[in-house]
Amino acid sequence: MTPESETGPGAGPGAGATGGPAPAPAHTIETVFRIESPRIIAGVARIVRDVGIAEELAQDALVAALEQWPREGVPGNPGAWLMATAKHRAIDLVRRRERYARKLVEMGRDLEASAPHGHLDEPADPDDIDDDLLRLVFTACHPVLSAEARIALTLRLLGGLTTVEIARAYLVPEATVAQRIVRAKRTLAAKAVAFEVSYGPEREARLGSVLEVIYLIFNEGYAATAGDDLLRPALCEDALRLARVLAELMPKEPEVHGLASLLEIQASRSAARTGPSGEPVLLKDQQRSRWNRLLIRRGFAALARAEAVSTGGGRGPYVLQAAIAACHAHAHSYEETDWGRIATLYGLLAARTPSPVVELNRAVAVSMAEGAGAGLVLVDALVGEPALRGYHLLPSVRGDLLVRLGRVREARGEFERAASLTRNERERGLLLGRAEECG
Repeated sequence: MTPESETGPGAGPGAGATGGPAPAPAHTIETVFRIESPRIIAGVARIVRDVGIAEELAQDALVAALEQWPREGVPGNPGAWLMATAKHRAIDLVRRRERYARKLVEMGRDLEASAPHGHLDEPADPDDIDDDLLRLVFTACHPVLSAEARIALTLRLLGGLTTVEIARAYLVPEATVAQRIVRAKRTLAAKAVAFEVSYGPEREARLGSVLEVIYLIFNEGYAATAGDDLLRPALCEDALRLARVLAELMPKEPEVHGLASLLEIQASRSAARTGPSGEPVLLKDQQRSRWNRLLIRRGFAALARAEAVSTGGGRGPYVLQAAIAACHAHAHSYEETDWGRIATLYGLLAARTPSPVVELNRAVAVSMAEGAGAGLVLVDALVGEPALRGYHLLPSVRGDLLVRLGRVREARGEFERAASLTRNERERGLLLGRAEECG
């Protein structure tokens, strides 16, 4: 979450027309696989109980498609063909490994029931696919993994990104990403993490991890921590797609809808957040006519669903952040924004999830509602916070408040300090420009 005054916040081919299926080029097959791979991996993981092996078997199905489809044409239901092929291989693998012994006996009729019958074009039970996909989400985001490992594994298994694409998105070596993914799979296997959706207190903890991973992926795309570009749209799109899928799979969880709402509304601003040369445009300077109204409507609808399914215990952090984003989306201009309500919502958020970054956001809202002096008092109280020591937006916000108070000489020093702390070249240019404006 990024302070309000700054640049950020805090989702298939069929048969030929006549005469049977048309031959399929490799890029078409790979596109189909990328779309279907999360469900295929999820369906296979239910059989083999290992996401690493499940991914390998899904890749085997892709190889089979690359061999057969160019020769025989694309099946009527390519996703079901890939799923059936991968499941056949999974069942064969279990049978070979266990030699009809203990594990096969334990799985028994359930294993046979999961085996596809009839023609490979027959679609699988969509409810089974959804259940499996939900299990895969919870497994890839298990708290036993580090945040970096969860993000890499989620993007790999659920986002369909390659190791190269993940490495490029996060500006880290490809080998580093590959190691994270391999280690994550090994950890899940070594810890014997069950391929299931937990319930009760454990489910709440696991769901928090799932939402955090999706949120972190979106934020990295929305306000890149390093590199030459402010935005990485592909990451935003992946996170938004994952949030929408999760909202469909867990319709009674208010925080899931809250996250979906937050991402929809934040994504609506993307086109207005950069200028012609890719330079950042502050929230107060954005042309709101460029905000995507369709995404805003989707965000409002998701927030309404979150409120509708909320029960006792008040609103969670993602629902509160979505409500803050909705305040901005409702306003026709920066000045018309209901800053008093936003400050109140940040107060509720701070009480629910105390954080120096939340307090910094609240300070900005208070400065707009009550004056720059009131905001500066709150910001100055955060200067000694260890968690914000290297956070470039703290001096940036302080500089903005000092400008509003006419203390431009002090403001220049704050903007220069902020520029020295950020690793994003676009933000550095913006902050140095603001320092220059101070004379």
